[in-house]
Amino acid sequence: MRLLPLSYLQNLTLLCLLFASTHIHSISYQDIKETLSNSLEVRDVRYYDSSVKLSALPSDCKDRCKLDIHVPSRKNSDELPVLVWFHGGALKFGDKHIPDRLKNQNLIVVSANYRLYPNTSPTEIIKDAAAAVAWTFANIEQFGGNTEQIFLSGHSAGGYLAAMLTLNDDLLSHHNIQTSQIAGAIPYSGHTITHMTVREERGLGETDLVVDEYAPLYYIKKDTPPILLITGDRELELLGRYEENAYFWRMMQVVGNKQVELFELEGYGHDMLEPAHPLTLRFIEKVLNKVEE
Repeated sequence: MRLLPLSYLQNLTLLCLLFASTHIHSISYQDIKETLSNSLEVRDVRYYDSSVKLSALPSDCKDRCKLDIHVPSRKNSDELPVLVWFHGGALKFGDKHIPDRLKNQNLIVVSANYRLYPNTSPTEIIKDAAAAVAWTFANIEQFGGNTEQIFLSGHSAGGYLAAMLTLNDDLLSHHNIQTSQIAGAIPYSGHTITHMTVREERGLGETDLVVDEYAPLYYIKKDTPPILLITGDRELELLGRYEENAYFWRMMQVVGNKQVELFELEGYGHDMLEPAHPLTLRFIEKVLNKVEE
């Protein structure tokens, strides 16, 4: 099906109706870009591949396994970089949202929900995040996104998910995507040790530290996409959050990885999103400029 040349408002209404369906392969961004003079947001797109029967998934996945897309207004048809954003909330709460500071920049933002603990396990939550990223690789070109410029980010638990997907090759390989295809990652105040909710599931306390396959730190290696670690002030952050990120950075240096940067936002605690967003935009621009060079 091909969309006829309609006004922006008509296109937006039609897209909202079409996106109520799981499948969107009939929609092409090329069909709407010429009439798109304002930013566009599409909400509640189901991101599990059509090969997964939604009826076979738990009921909370029907409600939670969805994403939103923000496409900024643009002056030409050049493909845009893409940022996949995961919300925080200890893997227990929170909801997808697109930070205002990241809207109407020169990039498309995808914000994904995921199922929550204890209704589902941390293992399944990570799989949801991987499916959302896989959907982005498969579909974002329809919105003018560049699949070679997909960045992952998020705050707290969302930063943890972004780091895990960037470092653990197995998580995306199930979707025939390699971590080398990720343009970069910007975890905000995320765990680099095994996530506290994974440890809670095992009956461990907050000071029972673990580094296993559920820890970004477990995947220390020389070759990774560029990574910018951002935390709040070490004296104001959650317990050990700056220190574990600093240790992750240090171990990457030890193995010869020069792709990882660490930024501590002095004077800010765990809720440090607003000052972190400009750092993210600058990091994306820097990475893309290096690629072009």
